Amino acid sequence: MVKNFEDLQQVSKESVDLAMKSMSTVSKSAQAIATELADYSKKSFEEGTATLEKLFGVKSVEKAIELQTEYAKTAYEGFVAEATKIGEMYSALAKESYKPFETMMAKAK
Repeated sequence: MVKNFEDLQQVSKESVDLAMKSMSTVSKSAQAIATELADYSKKSFEEGTATLEKLFGVKSVEKAIELQTEYAKTAYEGFVAEATKIGEMYSALAKESYKPFETMMAKAK
């Protein structure tokens, strides 16, 4: 009986340790993702503001269309790149947060 209780206590301790490792990984990754999103938002806002300032100084409609087209292309490419990067970060988050439980499951077999 005492041996079973000690085994149960050990398994419980290991489970709590694994959960803490996983939560630590989630916390760090979530912070990195939030920082990345904030940086992208700031950069996007600054680029939009700079383009708007350029548009105010344009003398012809053709130049305004050219400037707007260039901005739209750049903004789209930047968004796709950022979305890909954030997707990769979320994928890494899922893999890293599951790793501790993977070892536990391997031990259980």
